[in-house]
Amino acid sequence: MRFFESFELALKNILAGKMRAFLTMLGIIIGVMSVITIVGLGNGMENYMVDAFKSLGTDTLNIMITGRGSSRSVSEEKMYEIVEEHPEYFLKLSPTVSMGGASVKLGSETLESPSVTGVSEDYLEMKQYLLMPGGRGLYYVDVRERANVCVVGKYVNETYFDGEAVGETLKISGRMFTIIGVLDIIADSGETEEGGADDVIFIPYSTAARMSGIGVLNSYTVTLVSEDLATPAKEVMEDELYDVFGSDNAYRVQSMSELLGTMTQMLNILITVLALIAGISLLVGGIGIMNIMLVSVTERTREIGIRKALGAKERYIMSQFVIEAATTSVIGGALGILAGFGLSAVATQVIAAMTEESLTVSPSIASVFMAFGISAVIGILFGYLPAKKAAKLNPIDALRYE
Repeated sequence: MRFFESFELALKNILAGKMRAFLTMLGIIIGVMSVITIVGLGNGMENYMVDAFKSLGTDTLNIMITGRGSSRSVSEEKMYEIVEEHPEYFLKLSPTVSMGGASVKLGSETLESPSVTGVSEDYLEMKQYLLMPGGRGLYYVDVRERANVCVVGKYVNETYFDGEAVGETLKISGRMFTIIGVLDIIADSGETEEGGADDVIFIPYSTAARMSGIGVLNSYTVTLVSEDLATPAKEVMEDELYDVFGSDNAYRVQSMSELLGTMTQMLNILITVLALIAGISLLVGGIGIMNIMLVSVTERTREIGIRKALGAKERYIMSQFVIEAATTSVIGGALGILAGFGLSAVATQVIAAMTEESLTVSPSIASVFMAFGISAVIGILFGYLPAKKAAKLNPIDALRYE
């Protein structure tokens, strides 16, 4: 019997018992749908993390000087010197002074949400922040003179100054600052929000250090020539700092690119485990196919006996039942793929509604082919035993079967 004849006969048998065939396929459908959706969720989470880390800067090193285990200190001049000595790795450096406890006032109104950070004149360029027309960024002279000037985010500009913040003043920890520039939108979403990436105020780090009473700066941001150099650049910086302090407990160098890689690796392991757990449904579906094929062999015993009596060889009988089992499994796999894409679309909408985050559940082509291929293999494997049983039937016994 030719393959296409066996395939056609398999379709007729499936259509003859639609409900039974659907229930047989259900395990395969659920398994394939689950695997595709889980892998799609993993892809969406990975893309979301990459976008989030890119906004923080995957081509940067964050350096924190703790001073533990050493009586020495490192000056900002020394940090600039380290960057200048290794132009093959480092581009620019900016000290950063976080003023978490700073109060921001506009007249008698206290602004609760803006974060105030002291940075160098290069920081905005390092972060690739753009300025809106009509203002300017921080200059070197602002840092040198400890000027009381600031650059504000778009949220502060639109919420408190009706889009006309440049030239206006506000108070930070009781000191009057003049707004010299406004950042264009930072957030990738295209929207500004309270407490978000656009709800910020940047002032010269020298001014922030004096206001905070910091004698020695302990936080720096360094941009790299390329994010591909994150690992060797981190090693170079750590070696230089070790030469200064003589202890590797006195500092901490964090690579955003390495951190992203570590988190992505952990996420991939988690998604793989979840996909394997979901794949158990495929095993259950395979057992269901084997059961229904064994029942089918029993129901069609006389048919098998007639065919063998007419000269049908064992391999023809066996291929017929294997093809029928594989066809059942493949159809279930195809329905599972459709259900997986549908569930992924629904999951995207649900996540957006519940978290207000743009995380797209995006199934990969690889996961589709993998799930479809596994469903076909399961049909063949679990159809083999019933097919072998059918092929081994004695034609005389089969003909006498009631």
